[in-house]
Amino acid sequence: MTFTAKQIAEIVSGEIVGNPDVTFSGFSKIEDTKEKTISFLSNKKYAEYLPEVKAEALIISRDLVPDFQCNATLIVVDDAHQAFVILMRMYDSLNKTEMLGQSSNSIIHGKAHIGHDCYIGDYAVIMHNASVGDRCKIYPHVYIGANVSIGNDTVLMPGVKIYDNCSIGTDCLIHAGTVIGADGFGFTQENGENVKVPQLGNVIVGNNVEMGANCTIDKATLGSTIIHDDVKFDNLVHIAHNAEIGAHTVIAAQTVVGGSSKIGHNCLIGGQVGFIDHITVGNNVKIISQSGIMRNIADNEVIMGAPAFDFSSYKRSYACFRKLPEKLKELENAAKNNK
Repeated sequence: MTFTAKQIAEIVSGEIVGNPDVTFSGFSKIEDTKEKTISFLSNKKYAEYLPEVKAEALIISRDLVPDFQCNATLIVVDDAHQAFVILMRMYDSLNKTEMLGQSSNSIIHGKAHIGHDCYIGDYAVIMHNASVGDRCKIYPHVYIGANVSIGNDTVLMPGVKIYDNCSIGTDCLIHAGTVIGADGFGFTQENGENVKVPQLGNVIVGNNVEMGANCTIDKATLGSTIIHDDVKFDNLVHIAHNAEIGAHTVIAAQTVVGGSSKIGHNCLIGGQVGFIDHITVGNNVKIISQSGIMRNIADNEVIMGAPAFDFSSYKRSYACFRKLPEKLKELENAAKNNK
């Protein structure tokens, strides 16, 4: 599929500097541009690559336009990153293969409901009383348990497992290997042995939720583990039983949320963050990667560390920590001189 710089400029509301009729058919990174592609520049750290650009066209933020003639035709916009995202979305939608129909190798219970215009891949299993909405895509080796509800336009990538009684909203994307509704981690000690506590709840996932590959969302002991609308998980995120994640919150890879903990809406959580159980995190909170959260967090806090505390205080403390070896040496020298 081939485009001209003029066509793209119209789509992203950009101004052309150079030849509007150059054509391209792919994308490339600014650090490694290739012929017959389009790239973008939104960060001045990468401006050093401008003289070497081989791409036919370059979407560039207005404040980064060079004072020399670039090899590529420039498409000047206010925000190059946002413009490039718009372009990639359009390209992705045009190149998607429409998947429809039900594989003869899939297994669908007679009492399951399948909506209109769905795709059901090889060896997918849909159990009794499960409901799959319209235009859903169920890829190979997906398991949908009894009494599960899947909303319209949701996509379950290969190997996703949805246990009994769980609910997934509309327009969700669940990537390969994710498990929703497995037992929470609950045991009691009886006569020196670990005895399993039955997990009788479920998981409720809202609308427009995306989960990366190999996430695990445990069902509640009683009630529901809840993932609200527009939540986004990276790969390898674990949400324990009875936890609740507020709307529009984004969580990066390898983060673990302990049982019965509640995270507010519009939070940004870095990778490898650990939350103990039974705590509450407010709204609009930002947590830096590899932090350990062991207390309740108020709205709008920015925190870091293990145990985590205010980010500004952490930076000042870390600056002191880095100086400890030389300060220790100064103290030792002072002690020697005083003898």
